[in-house]
Amino acid sequence: MEIGFYVPTRGPLSAPENMSALARKGEALGFDFLSMTDHLVVPRSRVSDYPYTRDGDWLPGRFGDFVDQLTAMAFVAALTDSIGLLTSVLVLPHRSPVPTAKALASIDYLSGGRLSVGCGAGWMKEEFEALGAPPHAERGRVADEYIEVFKELWTSDDPEFHGDYADFSDITFEPKPVRKPRPPILVGGESPPAMRRAATLGDGWIPMAHNARVPLDTLERLRAYVDRLHRLAEGAGRDPASLRVTWFTLWWGTEPGEPLRPAEVDASFPGGDRRLLSGGARRMKDDMAAMEGIGVDSIIVNFERETIEGTLEGMEAYAAEFIGSGTGP
Repeated sequence: MEIGFYVPTRGPLSAPENMSALARKGEALGFDFLSMTDHLVVPRSRVSDYPYTRDGDWLPGRFGDFVDQLTAMAFVAALTDSIGLLTSVLVLPHRSPVPTAKALASIDYLSGGRLSVGCGAGWMKEEFEALGAPPHAERGRVADEYIEVFKELWTSDDPEFHGDYADFSDITFEPKPVRKPRPPILVGGESPPAMRRAATLGDGWIPMAHNARVPLDTLERLRAYVDRLHRLAEGAGRDPASLRVTWFTLWWGTEPGEPLRPAEVDASFPGGDRRLLSGGARRMKDDMAAMEGIGVDSIIVNFERETIEGTLEGMEAYAAEFIGSGTGP
């Protein structure tokens, strides 16, 4: 199983020296890839509920400081040599598709073919409006079309596309991405449309563990949704085994600096199930092996703490158990 980690694009950890430290430390420790999330502006007045908290509150939105995801990705690409780069996720309707395809292709080209494109349709209506993006209600159709635009521009020597949101022909689009036939496209989201998009248009799926409406935080819950993804792929005439599944979690084991220990059973889970990747190292390794068994190829772990020192400490503790020791699944 590949293991990635989250590099914040907001708050103190997104300062250049901290982002640099995280990227370089992750590469030195042997993590397979790093990931970054995406927001461009944060409306001060918002009624859209955040899907990943029970009350809909979005804590980062109280502060509003975000570095542009693609600029930050290019920045850390220049600071590293081999670690993979994942947009997790790029909000497709936020940017015009041709310039976005160009920026992504350029990051892949300049990094030597290290980019994977995680993408989604987005959730915050007010941000769409502030950006002059296509209507929020059409975001699913927009996302589908933009994915097709990316594929055409990245693979065709004579790209041409005529759609509702993009229209071009008789153009040169070079240089192409280094990755062949193109950078993989992984679709984020746990809704039925997002899963359909992943199964029919994507090369994989990025589920979040902590969606308040669709929690994928236990093995059985995650298994049910991976099975659903595979059925959708089969229905579209695709090989389910060809789709990568990258699971994104905000928790792992215990706090940095404390011995990894078994977590208490959460009584709110059916049957007293335990959260995946909670508790001691042995349990976490068993979880990872079980996740591989149901079709999960990689995970993204969030080590974010209030300080860069605490965040790096968490990365080192995790790597010592799951990467450096060679005893992982």
